[in-house]
Amino acid sequence: MKLLQLQASLALAVLPFVLTLPQNIDLPLPSSPPPGLPPLAEILAKARGAPGGACCAALSFVLGPKVGFPLSVNYIGTSASFWSQQEQTVTPNCVVQPLSTRDVSAAIYVLSVVNNLTSFSNECKFAIKGGGHTPQRGAANQPGGVTIDLGAFKQVKVSPDRKITSIGPGSRWGDIYPRLDAQNLAIPGGRVAPVGVGGLVTGGGVSFFSGRFGFVCDNVVNYELVLPYGKVVNVNASTPDLFKALKGGSNNFGVVTRFDMKSFDSGKFWGGFVVYPLSTMPQHVSAFVGLAGAQPYDPFAALIHSYGYTAGSWSIANNYEYTKVPAQPYPPTFKPFTDIQPQFLNTMRVSNLTDFTVEIAATSPPGRRQLFITLTHGLSGPLITQIFKAADAALQPIKLALGLVYSLSYQPLPTEITTKASNTNSLGLDASDGNLVLTLLGAQWTLATDDAAITAAANKWLAAAKAAAAKAGLVNEFVYLNYAAPGQDPISGYGAANKANLRSVSQKYDPDQIFQKAVPGAFKL
Repeated sequence: MKLLQLQASLALAVLPFVLTLPQNIDLPLPSSPPPGLPPLAEILAKARGAPGGACCAALSFVLGPKVGFPLSVNYIGTSASFWSQQEQTVTPNCVVQPLSTRDVSAAIYVLSVVNNLTSFSNECKFAIKGGGHTPQRGAANQPGGVTIDLGAFKQVKVSPDRKITSIGPGSRWGDIYPRLDAQNLAIPGGRVAPVGVGGLVTGGGVSFFSGRFGFVCDNVVNYELVLPYGKVVNVNASTPDLFKALKGGSNNFGVVTRFDMKSFDSGKFWGGFVVYPLSTMPQHVSAFVGLAGAQPYDPFAALIHSYGYTAGSWSIANNYEYTKVPAQPYPPTFKPFTDIQPQFLNTMRVSNLTDFTVEIAATSPPGRRQLFITLTHGLSGPLITQIFKAADAALQPIKLALGLVYSLSYQPLPTEITTKASNTNSLGLDASDGNLVLTLLGAQWTLATDDAAITAAANKWLAAAKAAAAKAGLVNEFVYLNYAAPGQDPISGYGAANKANLRSVSQKYDPDQIFQKAVPGAFKL
């Protein structure tokens, strides 16, 4: 780093105004751009007078047709690829679709420099899109700024010894699993086919295999990462501070362009959905507490215990997976659930990982308005029941909203999951937390005019659920980042020491705080 002096006044034409860089700029910027890029002064000068904003103009000069503007095919394709309607309707000034790590490096260099020179102007702020499954507006799509779409990063490469699989951040799990199924391999990853790799892994991640291998992030052995100003590094156990920070630190440190993950021999296993009437809730709550609190916990068991409201009534829908190979249908672990009658629907079968993730995805199609909100609490049957009652009470004012599908899900989070690598991730969970429950309230609906009422109902539920957990003495501060709603604070939920460490690592590797000030989406440190 050395002082880069730009003696001329460089005016960059932007829409709808002209952004003028001051004379005699003295800023501690890199002395030269990444290899293959023209000098910074030329990038800025060439951008003068180009449409689409200062940063979009500079990016277009550097990356050419990889930068798409409104009404272009590339731009429309990126917008349509988001899961939620809220993200689909965001309008960035331009979309960058890099094809290589070198392209990402170039884009981050330009964005870092111009953001710094313009004091982080709104039109130079940017978002990073992997699969685009986070529902809230602006999480991975920057209004009036720049969206970097990593959709071309879909690599799946298995090492010769089959122990490491390298995957791209633009893949969805439904892109990866068919290729691994064909080789009788698996990696811990998402449970819903359209969910993206990048967000899930950097946010922690829960998989069907978490009982054996912990959080998804615990299984990353190396990250290829583009830091501020475009520097490309490999982050692994040899850089323990940044390695730990990336395991739960979301988009706060750079752009991951490759994840190298542990893979393992696998094959077909038993799983599927069973749907029951709400009247069977007491039996389900008892079975859930028995499974989640079992000593020892069955590491092959994966359960999502859900209550769904649609078409005017509640039902119970449980997703069971038992990942032992060879497949073991109807294992004793799930017998307290599978013996419950009556059953409205039963899809239990032996199949592959791809099939099960596609099945779950069918319950939440793209293009609708979406909401997630979450809390974590101790294991208790009465508390599970109280939290459901709070969800039902919050539902009443909104149950006539057009197209409403409303759900409450409980997932076991036993110490067998949380302690697999608690010293090497940033999530802040350890054996002292005991067996926990990860609880998610979700909603889908049709009209933007219902947004405020549905958000208010979700916040009402969360307040009531927290109060019930506090009264029971079962509060836990962990907030699962991949389920968190705007206004929640998952980074603080990692604990004061972990939060302070994340901030320290950020200052070390990003002293200008590019990824704090210029990347407003998701959850900041």
